[in-house]
Amino acid sequence: MSSTASGKNGTWRNWGGNVVSRPAREVTPASVEELAAAVRQAAEDGLTVKPVGTGHSFTSIAATDGVLIRPQLLTGIRRIDRDAMTVTVEAGTPLKRLNVALAREGLSLTNMGDIMEQTVSGATSTGTHGTGRDSASIAAQIKGLELVTADGSVLTCSEKENPEVFAAARIGLGALGIVTAITFAVEPVFLLTAREEPMPFERVLAEFDALWAENEHFEFYWFPHTGSTNTKRNNRSAGPEKPVGQVAGWFEDEFLSNGVFQVAQWVGRAVPATVPTIARVSSRALSARTYTDIPYKVYTSPRRVRFTEMEYAVPREALTETLRELKAMVDRSDLRVSFPVEVRTAPADDITLSTASGRDSAYVAVHMFKGTPYQAYFTAAERIFTAHEGRPHWGKVHTRDAEYFAGVYPRFGEFTALRDRLDPDRRFQNDYLRRVLGA
Repeated sequence: MSSTASGKNGTWRNWGGNVVSRPAREVTPASVEELAAAVRQAAEDGLTVKPVGTGHSFTSIAATDGVLIRPQLLTGIRRIDRDAMTVTVEAGTPLKRLNVALAREGLSLTNMGDIMEQTVSGATSTGTHGTGRDSASIAAQIKGLELVTADGSVLTCSEKENPEVFAAARIGLGALGIVTAITFAVEPVFLLTAREEPMPFERVLAEFDALWAENEHFEFYWFPHTGSTNTKRNNRSAGPEKPVGQVAGWFEDEFLSNGVFQVAQWVGRAVPATVPTIARVSSRALSARTYTDIPYKVYTSPRRVRFTEMEYAVPREALTETLRELKAMVDRSDLRVSFPVEVRTAPADDITLSTASGRDSAYVAVHMFKGTPYQAYFTAAERIFTAHEGRPHWGKVHTRDAEYFAGVYPRFGEFTALRDRLDPDRRFQNDYLRRVLGA
């Protein structure tokens, strides 16, 4: 599922297929030393540098016409420290491999996003998150970072070492250097019980504060053109383990969530008038279920249906109003939206450009099936999100620029000043960073 650049014409495409770039050359370093040498060589050749993971960002954050660094040889666990309860992992390691390896060692991350195709550095650098009342994004679980900076030197940072770099580089957008290793806090593996059940839209909004407060991890999906949602609550459990049965799991997660959903998307794209009917059927197809398993098997699910996505973090207290406005907008428009809207939360954190930096946040994600025009829907949604001082996910479609971010991130200037210090010649610059961070 990782995005591949075809060697013939040297183009690179992201997973969603909406970003294409033509790097001058590609480098696949086998060590931190080789990577540092590639950065120094790029400087000599007057080229910019961009590492790229699996291309799961919908923005052009990884696009470059300079040197494309592929991290697939920089993978695996460097060390596990059971006294400190940390694991240090090479930057190119896919989250999927990290989760499986940790489980084998009887360990787990506290919280994670809902897909695990991405590399650890790509996921953290863009602020990938799941949902949590007390536990935050993947980047908020970072205890240490190793970074190759613009002059080819290797910088290690943590709360004690280079703390000002650590504050920013956990979600560094690829602007401060190339992350080569990450140290995560881990804990002994635990069980989660997931309870999924349909719930009317109005009831979820009316009871949102209670649902949030009573569950460690609460999220829901609203199906546009309907008054229906599907809710999911994940809470720690003493067990016993009761995974989703293989047949039921295949039926619900593969057949319904990927197979039938894919066909429904094709039909909706070909005949938009059918979308509301499909939405009503889809929202009823998912029945309630409860299962108990180790964290990554509960938090994450396979996503084979390709889409384009916009996601904004709004202050948590603004969520119900934001959603009511979104629903009213869809209802009075002639938009045909065939993908559910995903809603999650995160507590405030202390990372400079985290979407939850300094404020308890709720995330609202809108999606469109790959190949369906999304601009009208996303533009209308973005107008609602920005009215609530929303902060867009760095790896998902948005139209905001540095001027906007300076207004919604109190510490924005701190980040840009650090970038001036670490990358004065803009070795890691691209069009996206020019827009969101300023020239």
